[in-house]
Amino acid sequence: MALAGLVASGAMTGLDQWAADHLMPLAGRPSAPPTSLESIVPLLHAPFHPVGVAIAEIVTLPGQVVISLVLVLAAARRLWTRGRTEAAVCWTGAWLAAVAVEVVLRHTLTREPLYRHGVHLVGFDSSWPSGHALRSALVAGALAAAWPRLRVPLTIWLVAVVVLLELAGLHTPTDVVGGLLLATAAAAGVVALDGSGLLRRRAALRRRPGT
Repeated sequence: MALAGLVASGAMTGLDQWAADHLMPLAGRPSAPPTSLESIVPLLHAPFHPVGVAIAEIVTLPGQVVISLVLVLAAARRLWTRGRTEAAVCWTGAWLAAVAVEVVLRHTLTREPLYRHGVHLVGFDSSWPSGHALRSALVAGALAAAWPRLRVPLTIWLVAVVVLLELAGLHTPTDVVGGLLLATAAAAGVVALDGSGLLRRRAALRRRPGT
């Protein structure tokens, strides 16, 4: 997408650096990017100081890799038991596909260095797009599809996640926007595929005698 090219080229460095200087009042000390194990195990070695970072860690926890997958699968099971098998399959597939794209982008896209008080913020070098923003948006979408009455609280929670990711210095603005854009594309794919009836038609063809 275009934003990825802008971030990689350095065109968005000025905005992200300004955010690092002025929009992260709750940020703690700069840290290295999380290891693979820290990304998989919820709250493993997670910083809880200062208080703002601790709050951000808790509020964004449903966007963690394992927990978000469990929540999406719970939503898929609810949709499946209510006869919405296509939606169940689509939301699960959207999570898997979007997270795979995120991992590829994280390993291929490197932005120009960002600094805070002269210290290189190494964690931001390969932080685009924000996985927490991506997965939180997909969790909110899947849960809202399964339990429509939760749409308002889920929307409020997602807004809180986006704000805290920035204020606590966990991600830059372009990281968060990139994650949300990727989630939007995945959710749009879910709506389009579910509404098209393609999966239902294919399933019906398989059930026909002689096919």
